[in-house]
Amino acid sequence: METEATKGSEAVAGRKKSPLFAVFFLVIGALIVLGIILIVQRRAQYQALANETELAAVPTVAVIHPEVESGEEDLVLPGTLNAYVESPIYARTNGYLKKWYYDIGSNVKKGDLLADIDTPEVDQELGQARADLNTAQANVQLSEITAARYSDLLKTDGVSKQEVDNAMGDLAAKRAMVQSAEANVRRLEDLESFKRIYAPFNGYITQRNIDIGTLINAGNGGTSQQLFYLAQTDPIRVYVNVPEAYAPSIRAGINAYLELTQYPGQKFQGKVVRSANAINLSTRTLLTEVDVPNAAGQLLPGGYAQVHLDVKVTGQRLQVPVNSLLFRSEGLRAVVVDANHHAHLQTLTIGRDYGVTLEVLNGLNADDWIVLNPPDSLNDGEEVHVKQVANPMAAPPPAQNAPARAGGNAAPVEKKP
Repeated sequence: METEATKGSEAVAGRKKSPLFAVFFLVIGALIVLGIILIVQRRAQYQALANETELAAVPTVAVIHPEVESGEEDLVLPGTLNAYVESPIYARTNGYLKKWYYDIGSNVKKGDLLADIDTPEVDQELGQARADLNTAQANVQLSEITAARYSDLLKTDGVSKQEVDNAMGDLAAKRAMVQSAEANVRRLEDLESFKRIYAPFNGYITQRNIDIGTLINAGNGGTSQQLFYLAQTDPIRVYVNVPEAYAPSIRAGINAYLELTQYPGQKFQGKVVRSANAINLSTRTLLTEVDVPNAAGQLLPGGYAQVHLDVKVTGQRLQVPVNSLLFRSEGLRAVVVDANHHAHLQTLTIGRDYGVTLEVLNGLNADDWIVLNPPDSLNDGEEVHVKQVANPMAAPPPAQNAPARAGGNAAPVEKKP
């Protein structure tokens, strides 16, 4: 039988074990709660990573509106200045350059002596030809005397008719030899006259490719054989390529003027004098010539100018930067983003080229959103994230929130915080 002392000791031991069990269960509960929290955090991290990965898989593009051009203005096209008459000057005889009289930049008149060529071989050939002519003329004189004597002797039957005929035939042959010798002398005299190089028209020397002692070969056997390059710059020609859409408005006599960056604010007046009357198949443009007076010599051949043609261009026309276009094998394309954030490759009809911008005649609307610097990997119908940026063709607009996704033509633009 348990005694009262034993029962009391067991009660004391039970009271001592109860706090231990309570602490143990509290620790176990805390660990379980901590594990649940860690699992939830890890799952949230995985979900955030998956969302970020999915978001990164959709490209983000910068979008702008096309710029609307003014309603009515002159037709402005780039052009290259050309001399009205220009010609390379070659030698027509062989020899060595004896002296030149005009250098680059010299203004020469028609008939001015440009250079002298020393032609010893031609001189000797001419001397020989003249000696041959003298010989032939002496033979003709002798044949004339002989033929005259035989003709007189024939009257007295002193010679036969055959001998007279032989003498007359010899005289005709000797006269033909004289004519041949005279032609050879004239040829060599003309060839020797080419030792002096004259200016064929008024103009400026733009190139001088020879110096004293240079070996000169006749003809244009290469660029090294070119002696001078002569250009007439008053008036000056300007060739422009007019897009096919404006070709019907081009005709001879319409006014035009040039603007050059080196002469700001100055206009050089001219007129359209002719056009090719045919569209170039490769560029789809009409070659047009504008002549501009240049008495002061301000316009230099080879220069660049903006040509303003007095052809009023009306209707809404758009401009886009060149870095908003894709050059695909099927042609020029712009990437347009619709209200549902899907990209579409839009075919364009291009007008004038302004250098950093292009005129669009067909294919875009003023309220379209086009992608700036579109990646080559962008496909038609692909979903994109969009971000509105400042239009590089216009002044920076006041700060404003881009419109959210909406129906119709509303811009599908999202602003980053």
